Amino acid sequence: MENQGKVIEMDEMLARFSNIYNGAISDTLDQLGYRDQVLPKELTGLTAEATFCGTALTVNGEGTHSKDTDVAFVPLLKMLGDVQKNNVVIVQPNDDICSHLGELASTTIKARGGVGAVIYGGVRDTGYIQKLGLPVFKLYSTPVDIVGRWYVKEYNVPIRIKNVTIQPGDIIRADKDGVVVIPKNIAEEVLIKSEEIMNTENNVRNDVMNGIHPLESFYKHGWF
Repeated sequence: MENQGKVIEMDEMLARFSNIYNGAISDTLDQLGYRDQVLPKELTGLTAEATFCGTALTVNGEGTHSKDTDVAFVPLLKMLGDVQKNNVVIVQPNDDICSHLGELASTTIKARGGVGAVIYGGVRDTGYIQKLGLPVFKLYSTPVDIVGRWYVKEYNVPIRIKNVTIQPGDIIRADKDGVVVIPKNIAEEVLIKSEEIMNTENNVRNDVMNGIHPLESFYKHGWF
């Protein structure tokens, strides 16, 4: 809470988180006892400039041998139709065979107001997605299609990627350092403390740039 209990609106919260680098957010989560909130380092941006901040639309998938296109596409399209403003589509495919995001799905996400995607699996049509401008983090690229291989089992449910649990509506912040998951129930506290850390680091930076010994600055601010 901030300003005598005034709730920070989501649009404002996302805008403010977008101005904070993930190192400060991760440090804040560590301090609050949330030490498993950074997604695996193997996830990389489709472009070097892939950054976003939004709310999680979680997707849980699994492999299938069914070649029925209804199996492959109906649940996928239902999920895409439920993308809302500022959503980040975050997928635990439980599969490493095929692509789990392509250009048409990416176009739909962006057209419906989504701000990014995190795919703990494969992506295809990467050139088109880059031109589209939807920022995406993924494990690998492959042209292999989902039909007969994978489907969306459920969405807007809790998912787990390695040691990180993601709830629908959690805040997902991605920058060049990686992807951080901010639990929605502590988001305001994380925001305020992260801004404080960033301000402290700015003061330390000014100190050392002005010739102050780093140890002196550390004792002065209690941070480095």
